Amino acid sequence: MTKSEQAKGERNARAHTTRRGILKGAAGAFSLAAAARAALPGGAFAQGAGPEVKGAKLGFIALTDAGPLFVAREKGFFAKHGMPDVEVLKQASWGTTRDNLVLGSGGNGIDGAHILSPMPYLISAGRVTQNNVPVPMQILARLNTNGQCISVAKEYLDHKVALDAKVFRAATEKKKAAGKSVKAAMTFPGGTHDLWLRYWLAAGGIDPDRDIETIVVPPPQMVANMKVGTMDCFCVGEPWNAQLVQQGLGYTALTTGELWKDHPEKAFAMRADWVEKHPNATRALLMAVIEAQQWCDRPENRDEFAAIVAKRQWINIPVGDVAGRMKGTIDYGDGRVVQDSPFVMKFFRDHASYPFASHDLWFLTEDIRWGKFDPQTDIKALVAKVNREDLWREAAKALGVTEIPASTSRGKETFFDGKVFDPADPAAYLANLAIKKVA
Repeated sequence: MTKSEQAKGERNARAHTTRRGILKGAAGAFSLAAAARAALPGGAFAQGAGPEVKGAKLGFIALTDAGPLFVAREKGFFAKHGMPDVEVLKQASWGTTRDNLVLGSGGNGIDGAHILSPMPYLISAGRVTQNNVPVPMQILARLNTNGQCISVAKEYLDHKVALDAKVFRAATEKKKAAGKSVKAAMTFPGGTHDLWLRYWLAAGGIDPDRDIETIVVPPPQMVANMKVGTMDCFCVGEPWNAQLVQQGLGYTALTTGELWKDHPEKAFAMRADWVEKHPNATRALLMAVIEAQQWCDRPENRDEFAAIVAKRQWINIPVGDVAGRMKGTIDYGDGRVVQDSPFVMKFFRDHASYPFASHDLWFLTEDIRWGKFDPQTDIKALVAKVNREDLWREAAKALGVTEIPASTSRGKETFFDGKVFDPADPAAYLANLAIKKVA
Protein backbone atom coordinates (compact mmCIF):
# COMPACT_ATOMS: atom_id res chain seq x y z
CA MET A 1 0.00 0.00 0.00
CA THR A 2 1.42 3.41 -0.96
CA LYS A 3 1.50 6.32 1.48
CA SER A 4 -1.06 8.14 -0.64
CA GLU A 5 -3.39 5.12 -0.55
CA GLN A 6 -3.03 4.90 3.25
CA ALA A 7 -3.73 8.61 3.61
CA LYS A 8 -6.78 8.34 1.36
CA GLY A 9 -8.15 5.42 3.41
CA GLU A 10 -7.68 7.30 6.64
CA ARG A 11 -9.30 10.47 5.27
CA ASN A 12 -12.28 8.47 4.07
CA ALA A 13 -12.54 6.71 7.42
CA ARG A 14 -12.71 10.06 9.21
CA ALA A 15 -15.27 11.58 6.84
CA HIS A 16 -18.47 12.65 8.61
CA THR A 17 -21.46 10.50 7.74
CA THR A 18 -24.71 10.75 9.68
CA ARG A 19 -27.07 7.91 10.42
CA ARG A 20 -29.48 9.27 7.83
CA GLY A 21 -26.73 9.49 5.23
CA ILE A 22 -25.63 5.93 5.82
CA LEU A 23 -29.07 4.44 5.57
CA LYS A 24 -30.23 6.64 2.70
CA GLY A 25 -27.08 6.02 0.65
CA ALA A 26 -27.34 2.27 0.94
CA ALA A 27 -31.13 1.96 0.89
CA GLY A 28 -31.51 1.26 -2.81
CA ALA A 29 -29.02 -1.59 -2.93
CA PHE A 30 -30.14 -3.06 0.37
CA SER A 31 -33.79 -3.03 -0.75
CA LEU A 32 -32.86 -5.57 -3.41
CA ALA A 33 -31.76 -7.96 -0.67
CA ALA A 34 -35.06 -7.48 1.13
CA ALA A 35 -36.95 -8.18 -2.08
CA ALA A 36 -34.94 -11.34 -2.67
CA ARG A 37 -35.70 -12.59 0.82
CA ALA A 38 -39.41 -11.86 0.38
CA ALA A 39 -39.48 -13.70 -2.95
CA LEU A 40 -37.95 -16.77 -1.33
CA PRO A 41 -39.67 -17.20 2.06
CA GLY A 42 -37.48 -20.13 2.98
CA GLY A 43 -34.39 -17.95 2.55
CA ALA A 44 -32.25 -16.83 -0.35
CA PHE A 45 -31.64 -20.36 -1.60
CA ALA A 46 -33.80 -21.97 -4.28
CA GLN A 47 -33.98 -25.49 -2.92
CA GLY A 48 -32.87 -28.24 -5.27
CA ALA A 49 -31.29 -25.92 -7.83
CA GLY A 50 -27.60 -25.90 -8.62
CA PRO A 51 -25.30 -22.85 -8.54
CA GLU A 52 -26.09 -20.17 -11.11
CA VAL A 53 -22.36 -19.86 -11.86
CA LYS A 54 -19.41 -22.20 -11.47
CA GLY A 55 -17.02 -19.75 -9.88
CA ALA A 56 -16.40 -16.50 -8.03
CA LYS A 57 -13.37 -14.33 -7.36
CA LEU A 58 -12.43 -14.26 -3.68
CA GLY A 59 -9.66 -12.13 -2.22
CA PHE A 60 -7.37 -12.95 0.69
CA ILE A 61 -4.51 -11.43 2.64
CA ALA A 62 -1.49 -13.60 3.48
CA LEU A 63 -2.63 -14.62 6.95
CA THR A 64 -3.18 -18.00 8.59
CA ASP A 65 -6.85 -17.20 9.20
CA ALA A 66 -7.45 -17.18 5.45
CA GLY A 67 -6.73 -20.92 5.65
CA PRO A 68 -10.33 -22.10 5.16
CA LEU A 69 -10.34 -20.54 1.69
CA PHE A 70 -7.03 -22.21 0.82
CA VAL A 71 -8.34 -25.55 2.08
CA ALA A 72 -11.67 -25.20 0.29
CA ARG A 73 -9.74 -24.70 -2.93
CA GLU A 74 -7.02 -27.34 -2.43
CA LYS A 75 -9.14 -30.08 -0.86
CA GLY A 76 -11.89 -29.72 -3.44
CA PHE A 77 -14.73 -28.38 -1.29
CA PHE A 78 -15.60 -25.63 -3.75
CA ALA A 79 -15.72 -28.19 -6.58
CA LYS A 80 -17.71 -30.62 -4.42
CA HIS A 81 -20.50 -28.05 -4.10
CA GLY A 82 -20.60 -27.18 -7.79
CA MET A 83 -18.14 -24.27 -7.82
CA PRO A 84 -14.97 -25.68 -9.47
CA ASP A 85 -13.93 -22.34 -10.95
CA VAL A 86 -13.59 -20.36 -7.71
CA GLU A 87 -10.45 -18.21 -7.76
CA VAL A 88 -8.73 -17.36 -4.46
CA LEU A 89 -6.65 -14.29 -5.21
CA LYS A 90 -3.92 -12.70 -3.08
CA GLN A 91 -4.38 -9.02 -2.22
CA ALA A 92 -1.50 -6.69 -1.33
CA SER A 93 -3.27 -4.96 1.56
CA TRP A 94 -6.68 -4.45 3.14
CA GLY A 95 -6.91 -1.22 1.18
CA THR A 96 -6.45 -3.21 -2.01
CA THR A 97 -9.11 -5.66 -0.86
CA ARG A 98 -11.52 -2.76 -0.33
CA ASP A 99 -10.77 -1.25 -3.72
CA ASN A 100 -11.22 -4.56 -5.54
CA LEU A 101 -14.50 -5.23 -3.74
CA VAL A 102 -15.76 -1.82 -4.84
CA LEU A 103 -14.84 -2.72 -8.44
CA GLY A 104 -16.41 -6.18 -8.30
CA SER A 105 -15.35 -8.90 -10.70
CA GLY A 106 -17.17 -7.08 -13.49
CA GLY A 107 -14.69 -4.27 -13.06
CA ASN A 108 -11.70 -6.63 -12.85
CA GLY A 109 -11.98 -6.74 -9.07
CA ILE A 110 -13.33 -9.42 -6.72
CA ASP A 111 -16.76 -10.66 -5.60
CA GLY A 112 -15.95 -11.46 -1.98
CA ALA A 113 -13.12 -11.88 0.45
CA HIS A 114 -11.45 -13.06 3.59
CA ILE A 115 -11.82 -9.75 5.41
CA LEU A 116 -11.53 -7.89 8.70
CA SER A 117 -14.98 -8.20 10.31
CA PRO A 118 -15.71 -4.44 10.54
CA MET A 119 -14.73 -3.77 6.91
CA PRO A 120 -18.01 -4.91 5.28
CA TYR A 121 -19.76 -2.33 7.49
CA LEU A 122 -17.29 0.44 6.70
CA ILE A 123 -17.61 -0.32 2.98
CA SER A 124 -21.41 -0.71 3.08
CA ALA A 125 -21.77 2.64 4.81
CA GLY A 126 -19.31 4.38 2.50
CA ARG A 127 -16.96 5.23 5.36
CA VAL A 128 -13.80 4.05 3.61
CA THR A 129 -14.72 4.21 -0.07
CA GLN A 130 -13.89 6.86 -2.64
CA ASN A 131 -16.28 9.81 -2.36
CA ASN A 132 -17.97 7.94 0.50
CA VAL A 133 -20.12 5.95 -1.91
CA PRO A 134 -21.80 2.99 -0.13
CA VAL A 135 -21.08 -0.43 -1.62
CA PRO A 136 -23.39 -2.92 0.16
CA MET A 137 -21.66 -6.02 1.52
CA GLN A 138 -22.95 -9.06 3.37
CA ILE A 139 -21.16 -11.15 5.99
CA LEU A 140 -21.89 -14.84 5.40
CA ALA A 141 -19.66 -16.46 8.02
CA ARG A 142 -16.97 -15.76 10.57
CA LEU A 143 -13.73 -17.36 9.43
CA ASN A 144 -12.03 -17.68 12.80
CA THR A 145 -11.76 -16.65 16.42
CA ASN A 146 -8.56 -15.79 18.35
CA GLY A 147 -5.17 -16.06 16.66
CA GLN A 148 -3.92 -12.45 16.58
CA CYS A 149 -1.19 -10.87 18.69
CA ILE A 150 0.31 -7.60 19.78
CA SER A 151 4.07 -7.73 19.35
CA VAL A 152 6.73 -5.28 20.47
CA ALA A 153 10.24 -4.46 19.28
CA LYS A 154 13.33 -6.11 20.70
CA GLU A 155 14.36 -2.84 22.38
CA TYR A 156 11.58 -3.43 24.92
CA LEU A 157 12.69 -6.94 25.86
CA ASP A 158 13.95 -5.92 29.31
CA HIS A 159 10.61 -4.28 30.07
CA LYS A 160 8.72 -7.57 29.70
CA VAL A 161 5.71 -5.90 28.10
CA ALA A 162 2.64 -8.12 28.42
CA LEU A 163 -1.11 -7.83 29.00
CA ASP A 164 -0.86 -4.73 31.18
CA ALA A 165 -0.03 -1.88 28.79
CA LYS A 166 1.00 0.35 31.73
CA VAL A 167 4.43 -1.25 31.42
CA PHE A 168 4.60 -0.23 27.77
CA ARG A 169 3.36 3.24 28.70
CA ALA A 170 6.22 3.77 31.15
CA ALA A 171 8.78 2.63 28.59
CA THR A 172 7.41 4.81 25.80
CA GLU A 173 7.22 7.89 28.03
CA LYS A 174 10.96 7.60 28.63
CA LYS A 175 11.53 7.29 24.89
CA LYS A 176 9.39 10.34 24.14
CA ALA A 177 11.18 12.31 26.85
CA ALA A 178 14.39 11.62 24.93
CA GLY A 179 12.85 13.28 21.88
CA LYS A 180 12.01 10.08 19.99
CA SER A 181 8.66 9.20 18.46
CA VAL A 182 6.64 6.11 19.31
CA LYS A 183 4.68 4.35 16.58
CA ALA A 184 2.16 1.52 16.75
CA ALA A 185 1.21 -0.29 13.55
CA MET A 186 -2.08 -1.88 12.60
CA THR A 187 -3.46 -3.09 9.30
CA PHE A 188 -6.51 -0.93 8.46
CA PRO A 189 -8.22 2.01 10.23
CA GLY A 190 -11.28 0.74 12.05
CA GLY A 191 -10.39 -2.91 11.41
CA THR A 192 -9.96 -5.63 14.00
CA HIS A 193 -6.22 -5.12 14.53
CA ASP A 194 -6.77 -1.39 14.97
CA LEU A 195 -9.43 -2.11 17.60
CA TRP A 196 -7.41 -4.73 19.53
CA LEU A 197 -4.42 -2.41 19.61
CA ARG A 198 -6.47 0.59 20.71
CA TYR A 199 -8.30 -1.38 23.40
CA TRP A 200 -5.02 -2.63 24.87
CA LEU A 201 -3.32 0.78 24.77
CA ALA A 202 -6.32 2.62 26.22
CA ALA A 203 -6.71 0.08 29.04
CA GLY A 204 -3.12 0.91 30.00
CA GLY A 205 -3.75 4.65 29.98
CA ILE A 206 -2.28 5.34 26.52
CA ASP A 207 -4.39 7.49 24.20
CA PRO A 208 -3.70 6.01 20.74
CA ASP A 209 -4.58 9.32 19.06
CA ARG A 210 -2.56 11.63 21.30
CA ASP A 211 0.17 9.77 23.12
CA ILE A 212 1.58 7.79 20.20
CA GLU A 213 1.33 7.66 16.43
CA THR A 214 -0.65 4.86 14.79
CA ILE A 215 0.36 3.85 11.28
CA VAL A 216 -1.03 1.48 8.66
CA VAL A 217 1.16 -1.41 7.48
CA PRO A 218 -0.07 -4.42 5.44
CA PRO A 219 0.26 -7.72 7.36
CA PRO A 220 3.01 -9.29 5.20
CA GLN A 221 5.14 -6.16 5.65
CA MET A 222 5.01 -5.99 9.45
CA VAL A 223 8.19 -7.94 10.17
CA ALA A 224 10.24 -6.13 7.52
CA ASN A 225 9.12 -2.77 8.90
CA MET A 226 10.00 -3.79 12.45
CA LYS A 227 13.44 -4.81 11.19
CA VAL A 228 14.17 -1.29 9.92
CA GLY A 229 12.72 0.35 13.01
CA THR A 230 9.51 1.74 11.52
CA MET A 231 7.41 0.94 14.59
CA ASP A 232 7.62 0.10 18.30
CA CYS A 233 4.75 -2.37 18.33
CA PHE A 234 2.18 -3.85 15.99
CA CYS A 235 -1.01 -5.85 15.99
CA VAL A 236 -1.49 -8.45 13.27
CA GLY A 237 -2.55 -12.03 12.70
CA GLU A 238 -0.33 -15.06 12.35
CA PRO A 239 2.13 -16.09 11.06
CA TRP A 240 3.79 -12.68 11.30
CA ASN A 241 4.05 -12.61 15.11
CA ALA A 242 5.73 -16.02 15.07
CA GLN A 243 8.05 -14.84 12.30
CA LEU A 244 9.09 -11.81 14.36
CA VAL A 245 10.15 -14.16 17.16
CA GLN A 246 11.88 -16.56 14.78
CA GLN A 247 13.93 -13.72 13.33
CA GLY A 248 14.86 -12.34 16.75
CA LEU A 249 13.40 -8.92 15.98
CA GLY A 250 10.91 -8.69 18.82
CA TYR A 251 8.49 -10.66 20.93
CA THR A 252 4.81 -11.31 21.49
CA ALA A 253 3.48 -9.17 24.32
CA LEU A 254 0.09 -10.85 24.32
CA THR A 255 -2.32 -12.81 22.19
CA THR A 256 -5.59 -11.01 21.52
CA GLY A 257 -7.43 -13.93 23.06
CA GLU A 258 -6.03 -12.69 26.37
CA LEU A 259 -7.95 -9.46 25.83
CA TRP A 260 -11.17 -11.30 25.00
CA LYS A 261 -11.23 -15.08 24.93
CA ASP A 262 -12.63 -16.56 21.71
CA HIS A 263 -13.11 -13.13 20.19
CA PRO A 264 -14.34 -12.93 16.58
CA GLU A 265 -11.78 -12.04 13.93
CA LYS A 266 -11.99 -12.37 10.14
CA ALA A 267 -15.19 -12.78 8.16
CA PHE A 268 -16.17 -14.31 4.85
CA ALA A 269 -18.11 -11.60 3.03
CA MET A 270 -19.49 -11.03 -0.46
CA ARG A 271 -20.84 -8.06 -2.35
CA ALA A 272 -24.58 -7.87 -1.65
CA ASP A 273 -25.44 -7.67 -5.34
CA TRP A 274 -23.52 -10.89 -5.99
CA VAL A 275 -25.46 -12.69 -3.25
CA GLU A 276 -28.77 -11.38 -4.59
CA LYS A 277 -27.97 -12.44 -8.15
CA HIS A 278 -26.53 -15.87 -7.23
CA PRO A 279 -28.43 -17.28 -4.22
CA ASN A 280 -27.60 -20.92 -4.96
CA ALA A 281 -23.96 -20.18 -5.69
CA THR A 282 -23.89 -18.30 -2.38
CA ARG A 283 -25.10 -21.42 -0.60
CA ALA A 284 -22.49 -23.50 -2.42
CA LEU A 285 -19.69 -21.14 -1.37
CA LEU A 286 -20.92 -21.11 2.23
CA MET A 287 -21.19 -24.88 2.38
CA ALA A 288 -17.67 -25.24 0.99
CA VAL A 289 -16.24 -22.75 3.47
CA ILE A 290 -18.03 -24.30 6.45
CA GLU A 291 -16.82 -27.78 5.46
CA ALA A 292 -13.30 -26.42 5.09
CA GLN A 293 -13.51 -24.84 8.55
CA GLN A 294 -14.55 -28.17 10.04
CA TRP A 295 -11.59 -29.82 8.30
CA CYS A 296 -9.19 -27.15 9.57
CA ASP A 297 -10.22 -27.67 13.18
CA ARG A 298 -9.60 -31.42 13.28
CA PRO A 299 -6.35 -32.03 15.22
CA GLU A 300 -5.27 -34.76 12.81
CA ASN A 301 -5.31 -32.22 9.97
CA ARG A 302 -3.20 -29.51 11.61
CA ASP A 303 0.12 -30.60 10.06
CA GLU A 304 -1.40 -30.75 6.58
CA PHE A 305 -3.12 -27.44 7.24
CA ALA A 306 0.22 -25.82 8.07
CA ALA A 307 1.76 -27.29 4.92
CA ILE A 308 -1.06 -25.89 2.78
CA VAL A 309 -0.94 -22.43 4.33
CA ALA A 310 2.85 -22.22 3.96
CA LYS A 311 2.77 -22.84 0.21
CA ARG A 312 4.14 -20.21 -2.14
CA GLN A 313 0.79 -19.33 -3.69
CA TRP A 314 -0.71 -18.68 -0.26
CA ILE A 315 1.62 -17.22 2.41
CA ASN A 316 5.04 -18.47 1.27
CA ILE A 317 6.76 -19.03 4.62
CA PRO A 318 8.44 -21.95 6.46
CA VAL A 319 5.92 -24.54 7.65
CA GLY A 320 7.28 -24.26 11.17
CA ASP A 321 6.19 -20.64 11.40
CA VAL A 322 2.59 -21.82 11.07
CA ALA A 323 2.48 -25.22 12.75
CA GLY A 324 3.53 -24.34 16.30
CA ARG A 325 0.99 -21.70 17.13
CA MET A 326 -1.74 -23.54 15.22
CA LYS A 327 -1.23 -26.44 17.61
CA GLY A 328 -1.36 -24.19 20.66
CA THR A 329 2.37 -23.87 21.34
CA ILE A 330 3.26 -20.21 21.78
CA ASP A 331 6.87 -19.15 22.20
CA TYR A 332 6.39 -15.52 23.14
CA GLY A 333 10.07 -14.78 22.50
CA ASP A 334 10.72 -13.31 25.95
CA GLY A 335 11.21 -16.55 27.86
CA ARG A 336 7.55 -17.47 28.10
CA VAL A 337 6.53 -20.66 26.32
CA VAL A 338 2.94 -21.91 26.60
CA GLN A 339 1.78 -25.36 25.58
CA ASP A 340 -1.86 -26.05 24.75
CA SER A 341 -2.79 -22.37 24.82
CA PRO A 342 -6.49 -21.74 25.51
CA PHE A 343 -6.26 -18.93 22.96
CA VAL A 344 -5.48 -21.08 19.93
CA MET A 345 -7.08 -20.07 16.64
CA LYS A 346 -10.41 -21.76 16.01
CA PHE A 347 -12.25 -22.07 12.71
CA PHE A 348 -15.43 -24.01 13.50
CA ARG A 349 -15.55 -25.45 17.01
CA ASP A 350 -17.22 -23.49 19.79
CA HIS A 351 -19.33 -21.75 17.14
CA ALA A 352 -16.29 -19.99 15.65
CA SER A 353 -17.88 -19.99 12.18
CA TYR A 354 -21.20 -18.50 13.23
CA PRO A 355 -21.51 -14.75 12.44
CA PHE A 356 -22.99 -13.58 15.73
CA ALA A 357 -24.73 -10.23 15.29
CA SER A 358 -23.80 -9.30 18.85
CA HIS A 359 -20.13 -9.51 17.91
CA ASP A 360 -20.67 -7.13 15.01
CA LEU A 361 -22.39 -4.71 17.38
CA TRP A 362 -19.23 -4.60 19.48
CA PHE A 363 -17.06 -3.83 16.46
CA LEU A 364 -19.38 -0.99 15.43
CA THR A 365 -19.53 0.37 18.98
CA GLU A 366 -15.73 0.48 19.12
CA ASP A 367 -15.63 2.16 15.71
CA ILE A 368 -17.96 4.82 17.11
CA ARG A 369 -15.61 5.10 20.10
CA TRP A 370 -12.71 5.96 17.82
CA GLY A 371 -14.55 8.17 15.35
CA LYS A 372 -14.93 5.77 12.43
CA PHE A 373 -18.73 5.97 12.65
CA ASP A 374 -20.91 8.87 13.68
CA PRO A 375 -22.31 8.50 17.24
CA GLN A 376 -25.87 8.72 15.90
CA THR A 377 -25.43 5.73 13.59
CA ASP A 378 -28.16 3.13 14.05
CA ILE A 379 -25.76 0.23 14.37
CA LYS A 380 -28.48 -2.34 14.99
CA ALA A 381 -30.16 -1.41 11.71
CA LEU A 382 -26.82 -1.62 9.92
CA VAL A 383 -26.08 -5.06 11.38
CA ALA A 384 -29.53 -6.27 10.29
CA LYS A 385 -28.64 -5.42 6.69
CA VAL A 386 -25.04 -6.66 6.54
CA ASN A 387 -25.05 -9.72 8.80
CA ARG A 388 -26.61 -12.75 7.03
CA GLU A 389 -26.65 -15.30 9.81
CA ASP A 390 -29.85 -16.61 8.23
CA LEU A 391 -27.88 -17.78 5.20
CA TRP A 392 -25.28 -19.43 7.45
CA ARG A 393 -28.02 -21.38 9.21
CA GLU A 394 -29.50 -22.63 5.94
CA ALA A 395 -26.12 -23.69 4.58
CA ALA A 396 -25.21 -25.41 7.85
CA LYS A 397 -28.51 -27.29 7.93
CA ALA A 398 -27.96 -28.42 4.34
CA LEU A 399 -24.62 -29.86 5.48
CA GLY A 400 -26.24 -31.66 8.39
CA VAL A 401 -24.56 -29.46 11.01
CA THR A 402 -26.28 -29.93 14.34
CA GLU A 403 -24.30 -27.49 16.52
CA ILE A 404 -26.18 -24.37 15.41
CA PRO A 405 -26.52 -21.60 18.03
CA ALA A 406 -30.00 -21.01 19.36
CA SER A 407 -29.54 -17.24 19.20
CA THR A 408 -27.71 -14.72 17.05
CA SER A 409 -26.44 -13.09 20.25
CA ARG A 410 -23.73 -14.40 22.56
CA GLY A 411 -25.04 -12.14 25.29
CA LYS A 412 -22.74 -10.14 27.53
CA GLU A 413 -19.00 -10.28 26.84
CA THR A 414 -16.36 -9.60 29.51
CA PHE A 415 -12.90 -8.26 28.68
CA PHE A 416 -9.61 -8.69 30.51
CA ASP A 417 -9.92 -5.35 32.30
CA GLY A 418 -13.38 -6.13 33.66
CA LYS A 419 -15.32 -4.08 31.12
CA VAL A 420 -18.59 -5.70 30.03
CA PHE A 421 -20.28 -5.28 26.66
CA ASP A 422 -24.02 -5.87 26.66
CA PRO A 423 -25.31 -6.00 23.06
CA ALA A 424 -28.68 -4.88 24.36
CA ASP A 425 -27.14 -1.60 25.54
CA PRO A 426 -24.03 -0.61 23.57
CA ALA A 427 -24.34 3.00 24.76
CA ALA A 428 -23.81 1.98 28.38
CA TYR A 429 -20.60 0.16 27.44
CA LEU A 430 -19.37 3.17 25.49
CA ALA A 431 -20.12 5.56 28.35
CA ASN A 432 -17.99 3.42 30.70
CA LEU A 433 -14.79 3.70 28.67
CA ALA A 434 -12.17 6.14 29.96
CA ILE A 435 -10.39 6.96 26.70
CA LYS A 436 -12.44 7.65 23.59
CA LYS A 437 -12.92 10.18 20.84
CA VAL A 438 -16.67 10.57 21.28
CA ALA A 439 -18.15 12.48 24.20
